[in-house]
Amino acid sequence: MAREVHAAREIRELPKAHLHLHFTGSMRPSTLLELADRHGVHLPEALTSGEPPQLRATDERGWFRFQRLYDIARSCLRTPEDIHRLVREAAEMDAEDGSRWLEIQVDPTSYAPRLGGLIPAMEIILDAVRTASRDTGVGMGVIVAANRMKHPLDARTLARLAVRYADQGVIGFGLSNDERRGLARDFDRAFAIAREGGLLAVPHGGELTGPPSVRDCLDDLHAQRIGHGVRAVEDPRLLRRLADSGVTCEVCPSSNVALGVYEKPEDVPLRALWEAGVPMALGADDPLLFGSRLAAQYQIARDVHHFADAELAELARQSLRASCAPPETLARLLADVDAWLAARTA
Repeated sequence: MAREVHAAREIRELPKAHLHLHFTGSMRPSTLLELADRHGVHLPEALTSGEPPQLRATDERGWFRFQRLYDIARSCLRTPEDIHRLVREAAEMDAEDGSRWLEIQVDPTSYAPRLGGLIPAMEIILDAVRTASRDTGVGMGVIVAANRMKHPLDARTLARLAVRYADQGVIGFGLSNDERRGLARDFDRAFAIAREGGLLAVPHGGELTGPPSVRDCLDDLHAQRIGHGVRAVEDPRLLRRLADSGVTCEVCPSSNVALGVYEKPEDVPLRALWEAGVPMALGADDPLLFGSRLAAQYQIARDVHHFADAELAELARQSLRASCAPPETLARLLADVDAWLAARTA
């Protein structure tokens, strides 16, 4: 049998879901520059050089620098028009990469002071998502994410807010920021509120810290997906548990390398997760800071980890199955994946 020519099928034409994209981190670099100029925000050279900043967040100093750059970028989002622009452009860029379903993650408390309060901020974000989805054809949902660095009571407030809008575009509840801060069990009540309200539990774990953080997300927060989760490969029993339970890991190869979790793309354990049977959804995390978007993650799987087109198609299916896309949308997109794979190659 002839060996498959990997370049034959265009990765951007492969229908897929994007399940790990942070709100400010989705911004186009050119948009950041324009908004900073409009609002009089001074940007450090790391955000204006035209190249992704040099980051390494495996120690607290590095994480602080990463978070500082993110916070500066976020400060450029000041009006409803800014929010609408960011969401529209995120959907447009995802569409270019073949994403047919996007779940964007946001902590609305970060935008509330400039948008009139927590509820107005949430409603502006959801209106922007509905408009962008309508205009681009990309299905969209919102994950409301609590911050590990804040008090668990703040997370409960966000969980109640998320449930309030569960029928208006909010589909999940997450937990982000430095995994080394804040025990998962401190946020168990917030996640219980979200689950009782019908939302998906999607906390971060297993990136900056090892397998115990993934287990904590499963045991204490009853996670249905894990943001990152790659460090689970260090524990074979945990890998089996993820595979047996069908919990999807949202794997972000470029992010893992940029933050120093792994030294180079070939070190990211895509093959180990795949061979263990752990479902994966490739994600771009924060393209503004890491310099690559969704299609580039599939390109890494193809070029660096030697995933054949049939395997890439299965990765796309796994991302779609793990999404909150409506059943009729899911069925259509899975059929489109099959059509991509069935198409004759050059």
